[in-house]
Amino acid sequence: MIEMVVESVRVNLINPNRVVVLKERERDRYLAIVIGGPEADSIAIKLQDRSAPRPLTHDLLKNVIEDLGAGVSRILINDLIDQVYYARIVLDIEGRESEIDSRPSDAIALAVRVGASIFVAEEVLDAAGIEPEDDEEFDGADELEPPVTDEQLKPFRDFINQLDLDDLGHE
Repeated sequence: MIEMVVESVRVNLINPNRVVVLKERERDRYLAIVIGGPEADSIAIKLQDRSAPRPLTHDLLKNVIEDLGAGVSRILINDLIDQVYYARIVLDIEGRESEIDSRPSDAIALAVRVGASIFVAEEVLDAAGIEPEDDEEFDGADELEPPVTDEQLKPFRDFINQLDLDDLGHE
């Protein structure tokens, strides 16, 4: 298992997907995982050191675990099958470990709340990890979607060019 840290949460501008980018602690190797909007927001809120007026689902989960006398030891992203990531939340319950099946996005949202380490299986990183060339910085977006071509943008340009903006803001 390789220890990772949450590098960022990103929005893909081409489609509505959100992406959490994990970075290997010891080197510049990344893992980008497409996640849902609520999970992305939950992770981002904690990374930005903000809080919600009421507990979010992951705050609730943290509170329940702690109130039951357990703690989160670590998060494991342990498998990748048919482009679906699998994770485990490892709990410490009075010195005994228990592993709970989880979506990676929920496990990561919980990990950032409790300060738990995040580990990814070497096989998962070998299959899906991204290692930028020495002279480039990882952007994440380039790895997720092909660049937009001029041909793909043409309908949008045509639409914008036909708009009559002279009356904009006038009644």
